[in-house]
Amino acid sequence: MKNFIILSSLILMLSSCDTGRTAKTEKSESDSLKIIQSEMDTTPKVTGIGGIFFRSKNPKEVKEWYAKNLGLVTDEYGSTFEFRNASRPDEVNYLQWSVFDEKTKYFDPSEKEFMINYRVQNLEGLIRQFRENGVTILDSIEEYDYGKFVHIMDPEGNKIELWEPVDKGFDDSGKATTK
Repeated sequence: MKNFIILSSLILMLSSCDTGRTAKTEKSESDSLKIIQSEMDTTPKVTGIGGIFFRSKNPKEVKEWYAKNLGLVTDEYGSTFEFRNASRPDEVNYLQWSVFDEKTKYFDPSEKEFMINYRVQNLEGLIRQFRENGVTILDSIEEYDYGKFVHIMDPEGNKIELWEPVDKGFDDSGKATTK
């Protein structure tokens, strides 16, 4: 019985001690694990919107209107929006909004008035999947300081731009952005 009382007292003492582990610490560790898992995930997939592009009869006037009336910070390319990565909140990511002249060939062969750019991971893996699935691939991967690009067509004739981003290139550019 004496051993039982000693053991019970010991358990009670240990359970009341501050072990340094708090709910905040456990959440932080959980968040860190999620970040590591997301960084290790190389599944070929879309991870977000990278850009919205549309045709206009007067791109300069339209950009000025958006700047004046909606507060977009614009330049010759349109407006670059900053946002936070949901998996890594300390990481800044970017989305490009651009107005193109109505006669642009950039949207070809699509005849649509718009084009969406999707942020992706593992662009090469996506290309392999597209080939297996019979998706129309319009060009080969092009690589820039700010990422890799390729264009495909959906079944409705919409040209889609896929971008595997290197957001660090934007961070270092010193370019004004819309926040």
